[in-house]
Amino acid sequence: MKFQSSGSKTSVRFIRAWLTTCLQLQYIYVRIVANFLRTVCLQVVYNLNNNEHYIVANTLEYNMDVKSLILEYLRKNGEVRSFEIIKATGFSRTYVDRFFRELREEGVLTLIGKANKAKYIPATEKRVIRESISIKRIHNILTNKNLSEDKVYSRIKTRTGIIYGLSENVSGIVEYAFCEMLNNAIEHSSSEKIEVKMERKLENVMFEIRDYGVGIYNNIRIKLNLENDMDAIQDLIKGKLSTSPASHSGEGIFFTSRVSEILTIQSSQKKLIFDNLVEDIFIRNVNNTKGTRVVFSISLDSTKELREIFDRFTDDHYSFSKTEVFIKLYEKDTNYISRSQARRVMTGLEKFKTIILDFKGVATLGQAFADEIFRVWQGKYPEIAIIYKNTAENVIFMIRRALAGS
Repeated sequence: MKFQSSGSKTSVRFIRAWLTTCLQLQYIYVRIVANFLRTVCLQVVYNLNNNEHYIVANTLEYNMDVKSLILEYLRKNGEVRSFEIIKATGFSRTYVDRFFRELREEGVLTLIGKANKAKYIPATEKRVIRESISIKRIHNILTNKNLSEDKVYSRIKTRTGIIYGLSENVSGIVEYAFCEMLNNAIEHSSSEKIEVKMERKLENVMFEIRDYGVGIYNNIRIKLNLENDMDAIQDLIKGKLSTSPASHSGEGIFFTSRVSEILTIQSSQKKLIFDNLVEDIFIRNVNNTKGTRVVFSISLDSTKELREIFDRFTDDHYSFSKTEVFIKLYEKDTNYISRSQARRVMTGLEKFKTIILDFKGVATLGQAFADEIFRVWQGKYPEIAIIYKNTAENVIFMIRRALAGS
């Protein structure tokens, strides 16, 4: 049996400790080298002009180099996208976007477009205008908190080319209709999000406002204690209907439906269509729609004037005093024969000074229906003028018969 001296054991322990220390130092050295390399700004930039690559290394001023790189891209190409700088440097999007933000705050560049179409351009007035007017379509999802319809419209007008160059009458109509419809969604829908689309096409301008709230017909039906959505639509069309009369006159949808060429309001299981190209109104059954979807369109060469539309339905004191009712929308299982149907037609019309009853599409009237409107109701409100139009032969006969008995 062999024995090791105490000195030999001490030597072994020393050697082991020395090797362990070396390994630890080697690990620390590798970490130091790795951290050093990471702090060095190695940027490989692809030169689009001559297909060359070059390396910029600067350990002390690499922040400035990112800015310089952005400006170089901007000088050579007239525009720059963040992904180009991310690809060239290998830095994270958050890190690169910091330099873009600083350059924007310094007034050097500005951002045009959103998402995958976003790009930065020189912040010169002419360039911003030129780039902005090339944008013909927007799609935004807005948070319905402290939202202002006029500010939303102003951003569209100044940051896109949708409104740019429109005739004064068309731009005025689009602004009025957009702000009225967006305001309705903001204040009445109880929707957390509101989706806004606007597009300028070759022949027209259209916008869509979509909320995911209570729904316009449902809201009217509940607050006015109506029987169904059809009753809500009938009252809505008359004008001066508001679920918040203290803050709204109820004129917005009425006038928007007149200034548009096509306006659709879809909610629940009904789609209301105002088609002013054929001067008619339609109601379609649709799949259940949560909230409300409004779509508006008008031709670029429209000759409509906002003031003329207002003048048609207001008096000398600019009061909304005239309305128009489409009788065909009140037909149910039978023709227009009962007094109850007639009373439904005239509900709320005492608010107006002039009522236009449009009988387009109505083939005949019952005696009781005509008598209730033109003798009974007119006798109750003699100061209100009732005008009728688009009457078929059978309809005019019943109206004259009722008038003769008054």
